[in-house]
Formats: sequence, C-alpha cells, structure tokens
Amino acid sequence: MNRIDLSGRRAVITGGARGIGLATAERMIASGAAVTLWDVDAAAIDEALARLGAKASGQIVELTDETSVDTAAAAALAAGAVDILVNNAGITGGNGKTWELDPAIWRKTLEVNLVGPYLTARALVPSMIAAGYGRIVNVASIAGKEGNPNASHYSASKAGLIGLTKSLGKELAGAGVLVNCITPAAARTAIFDQMSQEHIDYMLSKIPLARFVEPSEVAAMIAWLSSEDCSFSTGAVFDISGGRAVY
Repeated sequence: MNRIDLSGRRAVITGGARGIGLATAERMIASGAAVTLWDVDAAAIDEALARLGAKASGQIVELTDETSVDTAAAAALAAGAVDILVNNAGITGGNGKTWELDPAIWRKTLEVNLVGPYLTARALVPSMIAAGYGRIVNVASIAGKEGNPNASHYSASKAGLIGLTKSLGKELAGAGVLVNCITPAAARTAIFDQMSQEHIDYMLSKIPLARFVEPSEVAAMIAWLSSEDCSFSTGAVFDISGGRAVY
C-alpha cells in the first residue's frame, strides 16, 4: 500500500463505523491522520474504535438534525482543527418504481444523502476558512451520473450531492479549502442489505471490469483527495466505477 501523507491532519468521517467509511479511517490512520467517526450506530462505533486504535475517536451523530451535527462539530473542534471532512454516510432507501416509492422513504433518502452533507459542511467549513486549509470529499455514486432505474430517490440524492460539490467548491476557491466528490460503483458492504438481488445483479452487469469495487480502493482515492497532493482540483467529480462511466 502506498503511503499518502496525511501526517498531523485530523479528519471527520461520516458513516465511519463500517464499509467505505471504516476502510477510509484505516487508510487515513495508516497515512498519519487522526480520525473522528460520526455515526448513528453506537455499537458499530465501539467495534470500529476497538479495531482502529488510539488515533480514532467517535461520536454518535444524527446527520439529518442540525443540532446533533452542530454539537458534534463543536466537540470535534474543541479537540483541535478539523482539516478533512469525508461525507460518506448514506442509505439506499430500498428499490422500487418512482411512482411506487413511499414519499417518506423518498424524503428520508434525500435527507440522509444530501441534507446531511450540507449540514456537516455548514458546521465545519467556517473553521476551515479561518485556518486557510481544508479538504472535503463527498461520496456520491455512479447512480448520480446515470440514474439507476428502481432507485430514483437514491440517484436524485447523489446527483444533488454532485451539484453541492460543484457549488461549494467554487464558493471556497481561493480559501485554501478544496471540495471534490467521487462516484463509485457499488461496493459489497452492509448497504447491499437495503437492495433487492435484482438491483444488485443489474449494477454488476453494468460494470465492464465485472466486479464490485473494494472499499479499500475507494478509500485510497478519498485519502489522496484529502491530501496536500490534491492541490489543483476542486468542485470536481472523480470516477471509480470500473469503466461504467468514462466521463
């Protein structure tokens, strides 16, 4: 594993207790960073912290609630500057035709996948501006580029996250804070439990490399985008879809 230099940096990773978030925490710690995991699952946080060791901490955060996010941000900043924000937490909301999806599920998916990253940015960006440095990486999805059938709520939320990335990146250009997003193909994590097998098979059929992405592969891209080596990209979309999207 190549070592990406994150020495002395502190990162907040949402949805950090499992899957891509946990893999990102592991990669960042190996690269010299300290990480704080924001997750709604207390037991998963405890399990992750036991695995990650002394350079990791965790907070229970409801990402759709601005009070919860603001409280967590204040606690994180009390321990020192937050240099990196990884908006990884997300839900699929299950599968179904647009007109058959429950409106409550549609709204919940957008709240977690799009409003959550807005709230975390709102809470942490001012401190990054004051420090003159920051890296924000939003974990979108290939679905946000292409619009998966039977997943309009998820696709729309990730397309919105791509749009948020572009706007925020331009707003922060010149402030020393770079904002980028990635659009991975599916990784076989616990989020698969929220999908039908038919939808999982559909996603795999669209990937020319004929496999799902590994969380560690996504983590490597996130780590680079979180580093000083990423110095001239902001508001950009980085593909990691196994050849499914070549734009």
